Amino acid sequence: MNRNFINKPNLVLAAIAALGCWLAAPQTTFADSTGSAGRIPRLSNGKPDFSGVWQSLSSADYDLEPHGTRADAPPSAGYVEGGFIPYTPRALEQKQKNFAARATEDPRLSCWTLGTPRGIYYPEPFQILQRPDDLTIVFEFGDSVRTIHTNGTLHPVDTDNEFWLGDSRGHWEGDTLVVDVRDFNDETWLTRAGDFHDEALHVVERWKYLNADTIDYKATLDDPNIYSRPWTLEVYLYRHLEKNFQIIENYCYTLPFDKYYPYVKPQPQPQG
Repeated sequence: MNRNFINKPNLVLAAIAALGCWLAAPQTTFADSTGSAGRIPRLSNGKPDFSGVWQSLSSADYDLEPHGTRADAPPSAGYVEGGFIPYTPRALEQKQKNFAARATEDPRLSCWTLGTPRGIYYPEPFQILQRPDDLTIVFEFGDSVRTIHTNGTLHPVDTDNEFWLGDSRGHWEGDTLVVDVRDFNDETWLTRAGDFHDEALHVVERWKYLNADTIDYKATLDDPNIYSRPWTLEVYLYRHLEKNFQIIENYCYTLPFDKYYPYVKPQPQPQG
């Protein structure tokens, strides 16, 4: 498999695109929503506006299934509806091999793109910039950028496409953003515990406000080569409200090269 990294020129282009998205976004207003959600931010077209910096406070990235305390993970009651991921017998054997080798084989250790849905519940912040026709998600980890199209366009016809983050097409069901994601590669894991998928993965996400600063995020995963049936995970996402909070480039794939490009501490400028 081709394991390309996102390089710095791509990061610059992504930052420019994200800034353009933010500048072009319509003004956000707060309006009453139905049910118990209360007042949530909305675009001028009335749709919920998820713009902001968000982060999961869950331990889902360590392991989606219930587990006790481990040296490399806190205990958890799990995040999978029904308890456990329904692996096929053969896929379960591979998951167990991945678990045994997780200290060295997890793709995140090479700082590769985390994929979908892992990038959403990975314990680093990400920023959403929303317009009526799309949402741009800028991840702190690995400098990845994901676009969710909400303009009614369809997935590419070419069935040979394989994307790290999949191809995302969204539509609205009331105040819930439903996103259909497909056309994946098999280079990403779902957790540090070795949970995985292959190119046949199909994800359906549901993004819904619980209140103005909390998103209920659900993802249903279907991969007939790996799972015996579709299954769903759920986590909450929390808005960062700290003053001047921002995501910071975490391009950790450059760390092995630091010895060749030593950091030079800036010298104080003379006062004059």
